[in-house]
Parts: sequence; C-alpha cells; structure tokens
Amino acid sequence: MIILYLNQNQIKILFFKKTVFSHYEVNYFEKNHQTLLINGQKPEIDFLASAIKEGLDKVNKNQLDKEVYLILPQNFFIFLRTEVPLDIAPSAIYSFVWEKVKKQHQIESNQLISELFITENQQKKTVNFYGINLKNLENFQQIFNLLNLKLINIIPETLTYFKLFEKTLRSEKKENIFFVHYHQKEIFGYLFDNFGLIGDEKWFRQIDERDSIEKLIKEKKEFLEKNHQLKINRLILSGPASENIRQDTFTKNVGIWTNPLKKIIINFYQDYLKFLMVENKEALPILSLDACFGAFVFLKENPNFSFLRKRNFYGTKTPAIKKTFNIKKEWLIFFVSFILSFLFFIFISNIKIKTKLPSLFTKSILPAPTTTPLPSFTPTPTTAINKEKIRIKILNGSGIPGKASSVKDILKEKGYQEILTGNADSFEYEQTEISVKKEKTNLLAIIKEDLKKYVSSFKVTALSEEDPSDIIVIIGKDFK
Repeated sequence: MIILYLNQNQIKILFFKKTVFSHYEVNYFEKNHQTLLINGQKPEIDFLASAIKEGLDKVNKNQLDKEVYLILPQNFFIFLRTEVPLDIAPSAIYSFVWEKVKKQHQIESNQLISELFITENQQKKTVNFYGINLKNLENFQQIFNLLNLKLINIIPETLTYFKLFEKTLRSEKKENIFFVHYHQKEIFGYLFDNFGLIGDEKWFRQIDERDSIEKLIKEKKEFLEKNHQLKINRLILSGPASENIRQDTFTKNVGIWTNPLKKIIINFYQDYLKFLMVENKEALPILSLDACFGAFVFLKENPNFSFLRKRNFYGTKTPAIKKTFNIKKEWLIFFVSFILSFLFFIFISNIKIKTKLPSLFTKSILPAPTTTPLPSFTPTPTTAINKEKIRIKILNGSGIPGKASSVKDILKEKGYQEILTGNADSFEYEQTEISVKKEKTNLLAIIKEDLKKYVSSFKVTALSEEDPSDIIVIIGKDFK
C-alpha cells in the first residue's frame, strides 16, 4: 500500500509492506519542490510523474506494490457541510445533500465525483460533502498510468488531520479546534469542531524574524473572536518544528489551550503505532508525515469511503469502471486447501477401513483402567491483586503543572509500578475521573481506597477494552 501526499510544493510517501501477524513494515520519503501543484491548473504531467517516481524508487524498491491512496489539499475539493434529520433514511442522504450542493455551487453531477463523511451524536447528524472535478481526476489518472500504478482512493487532507485528534473528542463537550502544522518558516491550519471541518479556508502564513508562530496564531484567534464570534477552545500543534514546543508556555503565549500532536498520538493512537515497523529501526517522523499517518488511520476506520465509485440520485453506489470477476488470492488459497484436506481425509479413512489395526492399539495390551477417588473440594482464598502489574495512566486535567507526576509518586508509594503520565485533552476538569475496563472493575475499589485521602468522590466511566492501560485517572481541580 502506498499513501501519497501532494501539495503545492511537497511530496510525501508512506509505504506499507504487510508482514506476518498483520503488521506492516513501513518506509517513507519526503521532499520539497519549488512548485508541484497549482489549484485550477493542469499539473505538469511529466514533472509530477518524475517526482513521484523518485520517491517510489527509494521506498518501493522491488516495485511490487502498485496500489496508491492519494491525499490532496482541501482546495482541490468542492466542500459543503450541512445538518440532516436524525431519522433520515441512509439512501436519501445523498440526494438531500446534493440539492444543496447544486444550489450553492451551480454544478451538475456529471462534472465531479463525490463522497460523504458523516458524524453524529444523539442531538444531530452532520454531513461533510467532498467533490472533486473529473478533469482533475483524469490528470492524476494519466500520471499514475505512466508509472504503471493503480489509484485506489483519494482522501482530502482535512479528513486526515481530523482523524488525528478525533479520539480526543468528547460527545458531551462542544469544541472549536484549530489544527496547525508548523514546518520550518511556514505554518498552515484549518478550523474543526466535533463534527468535522468548519470551513474549507486554509490559513497560511510565512514566519520571519518579525513574526513568531505564537504572535501569528494569537492574531488569528483574536480575528476569529472579533469578526466571526468564534471562540477557539483548543489548538492542535503538529509539524516537525513543533517537536520542542513547551505546552504550558505556548498555551500562555497564544491564549489557547495547546495540545501537541505528539502527545495525542502516544496517548490515543498506540493501537495503530504498534502495527508499524520502520526499516532500519529508525523512528517514524509522524509530525512531518502527519497527513500520511492520519490517512492510514482513516482508511482503517472508514473502509467504505471511496470517491472512485459513482453515485446515482438514490444514494447507492455503482462501480465507475466495469471490473472483471476476480477471485482474491486469499479465497483461492482457502478453497484449494479445503479441497486438498477433504481428499486427504477420504484417503486416510479408506486406509483405516481396509487395514487391520496394529496390536499396539488393541484392547488386550492396554492396561486396565484404574479409578482414583475425586478429592473433596476445598475453596481456596481469592488471590491477592498484584499492584505492580496494574497498568495505570495518569492525565493532568487540572492545569496545575506537575500534578500528574505528584499523583504518580503517591501511587508508587502504594505499590503500583506500571504508571504513565501525560496531559488530558483539557485543563478544565473540575472533578477527578477514573476510567476502568469492564473486565477489571474489581480494581476500582482499590484505586479509590488508595486515593481517598485526596479526592472525596470520583466520576467513573468505562474504558475501551482496546486501550493498553487498565485504569486511566484524569486529575481534576478537586484533587487536593
């Protein structure tokens, strides 16, 4: 699998080679160019093909993988966001949204291909419509045909960024989020909320000696508050230049609670990281390849999202290109193995029927069975819980610097050893929360007892069974 990201002057490639146990060996490539893409203009086919080939020659050395997932900047897409009734039939959503698109953009359905990204909670359902011009698609198809590659899917860059922090969102809390990518002397960003992209405008600034990144973001914040009455609740900071940003001082300087993407990925996306193995044991530069990693997460969680299928006005999908019937290799292997196993079973059965059993298995040689009285059942006491093996994550949601570390010291004195610390998704937690896995609720009473000196009552929530921790404690302002 090849995930290819293109923007105005950058090319990034994340190459996945599947290994045993569904893990992936990954390799990557990135390079800056003076100009790669200009929105609204036909790309230089030969130049762009040459730039892509240069990267693929370094990461896909055997040229065996031909399937490409392409990430394009938001300005390549027609975008519309709208709410739909919660009880609307799935088959009616597309035609409902398309009427709004047609009215707003004055465009016909035969001029583009499109796809929907839908988010919802108990109160509302929001549809994000993305459409790409067919002429743009034909240009990219021409490039991939030259390289003997197959375009499998197209993903808007904004969806890849949204996927990078979606797991931090809380259904009961409405947030406006500013995602900013910081790369050397330039920054860009998009505005999101809990339901996806707010608007398709890309914010972009060059950084010089007069303007720091903190100053530019603070000016943007003040502009949004003054002109759009839009309060930014959280800043997600990504990009290679964000590696050494101090969260506390940055939050103070820009006036927005800041979430470094690196900490989000470590705390919320470990399940995806553990499937990736980088060649030569190098660290994967996720902050630079954020869109590519976000696309990997998106593809895993949204397998039915595809531009490369036409929609009719009833919302159903039909293939854009007729495909010949093709049995996947895995199914072919399964059927062949099944048939061979069945024939072998018949062959062995016939041999057993026709052949006399050897004396080794006859009844006369087998020792006479002896009976042993069953021991009387004596209940054994419940095994004491080993605190050293309980995996605990402590997240600071109080805003008090060093609070997570001090709680870690408290628990270590109580005998716990497997403890990780970090910051929560917000410093606005009033009450301390404990999240525990359903199968380990017996640990709840123990952790409460060990912390009762510091907290009078806890908010208890369920923890996903897929989380690597057994318990997550979010420190609130009530923690003494």
